[in-house]
Amino acid sequence: MNDSQVPVAPATTIVGAGRREEWTGAVVNPPIWRASTHLYANTAALAEGPRHNEDGRFFYGRRGAPTQWALAEALTQLEPGAAGTVLYPSGVAALAGVLLTLLRPGDVVLIADNAYDPTRSMGTGLLSDLGVEPRFFDPLDLTAYQAAFCERTRAVLMEAPGSLSMEMCDLPAMARIAREKGAISVLDNTWASALGFQALEHGIDISVQALTKHVGGHSDLMMGSASAGPELYARLRTRAQQLGHVVSPDDAALALRGLRTLHVRLKQSTQSALNIATWLSERPEVGQVLCPMLPGSLGHELWKRDFTGGCGLFSMVFRGGDMAARNRFVDALRLFGIGYSWGGFESLALPIAPQAYRTVMPWPPEPAQDGDRYGVRFAIGLEDADDLIADIEQALSAWARP
Repeated sequence: MNDSQVPVAPATTIVGAGRREEWTGAVVNPPIWRASTHLYANTAALAEGPRHNEDGRFFYGRRGAPTQWALAEALTQLEPGAAGTVLYPSGVAALAGVLLTLLRPGDVVLIADNAYDPTRSMGTGLLSDLGVEPRFFDPLDLTAYQAAFCERTRAVLMEAPGSLSMEMCDLPAMARIAREKGAISVLDNTWASALGFQALEHGIDISVQALTKHVGGHSDLMMGSASAGPELYARLRTRAQQLGHVVSPDDAALALRGLRTLHVRLKQSTQSALNIATWLSERPEVGQVLCPMLPGSLGHELWKRDFTGGCGLFSMVFRGGDMAARNRFVDALRLFGIGYSWGGFESLALPIAPQAYRTVMPWPPEPAQDGDRYGVRFAIGLEDADDLIADIEQALSAWARP
């Protein structure tokens, strides 16, 4: 652990983060504290309990215990500028918890048009039902984005890169405009994590992650988080407690275990994804590779300017073909599972149809040739990149077969 406060790299921070001696004792990992009831020494201590509401103080199981506190503290240490982190039972629960903290009936929330579909559905469903007006905007058009604000706009929800289609937007500029307009900026930062993009240092007010993905890393837990500065963290914590949000200590322990290897896993999957994306960009069957880490791709310069890392998630669009051909390709893959998640050790492939989840943005993104619309999203895991390339190559034969 780094008790000297000497600045260290994130890869070093991630090893010791959250490992307080009073929580770990003589062992390396914080033990799993399973408890709903916390006992008090006497009635005076019982009366004192409600006067304090912070991690590190026992009260009742909904407020966690050392296993959950250690995870929250570790995530906070990885997000410069954060005063604390709230844990939620899923990534979607984290987004819901944040928005239910910020918004009231009559408010307007701006949502990036390329956001994760459950996020969009939250805007048109849950929030709309509560009297909040969702407005979708093109995050690549700063002029239109600025014009979308009104006196009732209270929050902006962004995602970078965009879900499925991987557009990269100018996050610092968008955060600055939101602040000038009196709105709170919220970023779904799951793709890069705090290791690849330090959101608060770039002006974002609240950074959300689906810990289900990279932090868990093994496709065996559901969890989300939201990190923020002092005032917003206090508000998020209060609302989460009012909603009864809590994560299990067992899942928190799994997330802590995954967190320790996050840096090396991201480094490996990012490099493999870049190798595969480069190879795909040279294939005649491929119309576009949607990967901001790839030089020459849409948003690459913004990624290079603002991000220090990426991950194994990117998409591609076939040059022509039809849905049946695209599905033959996915079904022919041998080393890729077919599933909705990502960020685990295993590679996945998912047929995508972003046009079903758009209000103002085109699909496919420009530039595109006529007929180039059927895409696949790849989540590159820890398999050998050459083996994955060979698997994709043999599956391309199935795509070309009538």
